[in-house]
Amino acid sequence: MAPETGGGRRQRLRREAWGFAAGSLCFLVGAVPFYAEWAGPVVVGWTFFGGSILFTLAAFIQLSLSGRHLPRKGTGRADAADWWASAIQFVGTLFFNVSTFGALLAAIADPTRLGVGWRPDAWGSIAFLLSSALALVATKDRGQLWDTQARTWRATWLNMFGSVFFGFSAIGAYVLPDTGTFYNLLWANLGTFLGAVCFLIAALLSRRTIGADEPAAAPGPVAA
Repeated sequence: MAPETGGGRRQRLRREAWGFAAGSLCFLVGAVPFYAEWAGPVVVGWTFFGGSILFTLAAFIQLSLSGRHLPRKGTGRADAADWWASAIQFVGTLFFNVSTFGALLAAIADPTRLGVGWRPDAWGSIAFLLSSALALVATKDRGQLWDTQARTWRATWLNMFGSVFFGFSAIGAYVLPDTGTFYNLLWANLGTFLGAVCFLIAALLSRRTIGADEPAAAPGPVAA
């Protein structure tokens, strides 16, 4: 935890950031070739699936339990972008739930099949990119947000870079119909690894100020 900032105020990791950090760590580890060789396809499948579930739980907290409200008439641009960024991110995690679970079932059914294992899907990656773009809009006017600490430029850009890396990974994981091979397996693995690193750092930087002399800010998000 961060040290006290003065007047009894401290900064602590946001509660949903724990889920994002743990989920990112699962994707980071799962993308390491040495781990895949040591653990085998089934364990790697469980690693990615577990990470996707942690992402979804964290995204649910970020969207539903952090103080955000569904945009309505009169909602400012920053708050509207903030809500939509979180909502689209949550949908993106659901896509990853489906793809990682499918890969896990395939690995259990035949762990020796060539190419078995999870690769980033296009729909989840597109959702993450769109969410990150909306987060940039929200961060631009973060002083008008429901919680002024909910978005920071460091976390927002780190998550944008992570989403871009996941996008490259999804492209690399595209299976060429003529050959049945991946477009670029290096892109697929490296994009997942670097994206997870960005998401992990962004989660660890996500802090909120608490203290007896000032009401604690509503638990907010790691920037999408």
